[in-house]
Amino acid sequence: MFKKKASLASLALMLSLSVGLTACGSNEGGKSSNAAKEEAAVQNDGTIDASKLEPVALKMYTIGPNQKDLPMVQEEINKYLTEKINATIDINMIDWGDYSQRMQVITSSGENYDIAFTSSWAFDYLPNVSKGAFLPLNDLLDKYGKGIKEELDPRFLEGTKVDGVNYAIPANKELAQQYVWRFNKKYLDKHNLDISKVTTLEDLEPLLKTIKDNEPADITPLAVPKSFKPYLPVAYLLGDEIPIGMDLDTKDFKFNNILGSPELKSALTTMRKYYKDGYLREDVATLEGIDNIKTGKWLVDREIIQPYADLGWSRNAGYDIVARPMQDPVIYTSSAAGSMMAISAYSKNPERAMMFLNLLNTDAKLRNMIQYGLEGTHYKKLDDQYIEDLPAMQANYAMPGFALGNMYLTYLHKDEPTDKWDAFQKFNSSAKVAPTFGFNFNTDPVKTEVAAVTNVAKEFIPALYTGSVDPDEYLKKAEQKFKDAGIDKVITEAQKQFDEWKAQNK
Repeated sequence: MFKKKASLASLALMLSLSVGLTACGSNEGGKSSNAAKEEAAVQNDGTIDASKLEPVALKMYTIGPNQKDLPMVQEEINKYLTEKINATIDINMIDWGDYSQRMQVITSSGENYDIAFTSSWAFDYLPNVSKGAFLPLNDLLDKYGKGIKEELDPRFLEGTKVDGVNYAIPANKELAQQYVWRFNKKYLDKHNLDISKVTTLEDLEPLLKTIKDNEPADITPLAVPKSFKPYLPVAYLLGDEIPIGMDLDTKDFKFNNILGSPELKSALTTMRKYYKDGYLREDVATLEGIDNIKTGKWLVDREIIQPYADLGWSRNAGYDIVARPMQDPVIYTSSAAGSMMAISAYSKNPERAMMFLNLLNTDAKLRNMIQYGLEGTHYKKLDDQYIEDLPAMQANYAMPGFALGNMYLTYLHKDEPTDKWDAFQKFNSSAKVAPTFGFNFNTDPVKTEVAAVTNVAKEFIPALYTGSVDPDEYLKKAEQKFKDAGIDKVITEAQKQFDEWKAQNK
């Protein structure tokens, strides 16, 4: 479920493109030429009278590998949508690693699509808001998305506003973020390894050593790719690839260059030791990803959890996976923006697009169809709440459910507890709120420096953070390169904007 593969190359591309701040589409004010008719179809209770609407064909882009049975499922979805809002939808999927760059090209070309997945880590939300790629949604939400506002934790919409305006609809799911160590239970049991007190990076050492000393060389003790970052208790400004953040327990509310923090230096020393001891793959600094679930040849990796995620991981893997938290859950601006759907500035039918998004967040039949496919083909219904996957689901229709709207409407699998969605709400309610929650940094005043800093991060961060190079030598080089690229100017501009935002949002 969690494919959080933020792309530095995509971020650099987005920031380097010279696109104006005003909306790039011809649709001014978020209204179509049929706006009056669309509004007339809304009943007093917020439902839609489809008989008053002209037929509309919508086009949507979302993230994830294309699914063989999507045309079959889409046919049934469109029958239902025609009944509900007299619309059809053409769902186009773009694979994880290609999504950001492909969507940037599609958007820059002025293609007439209606809806796209966006987030804090793929087809990045803030840069595209700045470029005018998405429509402002406040009025559309009030008229056609009342169900969304009723269903969604209000902190999702509040945390993703830019200057008081929403430009995308977040998925109703876990609002907080919590990193965990994720373990292959087979090796814990085989070697009688206790993880009850494992929290920090340093706590892993005896477990990693046991696997290195007692298992074949193709079993990786710490199986992470080049995107691995040691956990630090900070709220990052531009994602954890860029070393700018604010301490979660800050007293002065200042952004800092975290490369100089003693906590990071300690973590880098530990990672260097682990690398030299053979606990990581030798090619980790260039490794785009490891399919641990599929191979099973690993002891521990790092993941972001949600309540009962270990059950889903185990179900997908076909073997038991367990987790230990590194930290308490925290609500960041980036976690509120972890999965969203935006309406394109080029959409000719923004009203109908919002009607569709409203259904996706309020209508259980549609929501489950788009995620799980067709009953009897892709899943077996056990009762009104529970389902069992059929072989065709994993083979032909394994959709990324977290990217498809209100998760609280979805069926449970037979191994999941009935209180799953209550647990999500408790998880969100119990979380600490980051001091930067709701702050969205406008990079335009320093876009040249941000692009340069991003390039330096591509050069140094994977090697440094995975222990592939000696931090005593390379950390100083990295600090100087970041300084030359203008990281101090970025921090100064971010601090100025944050101070202004904080004064207005006491």
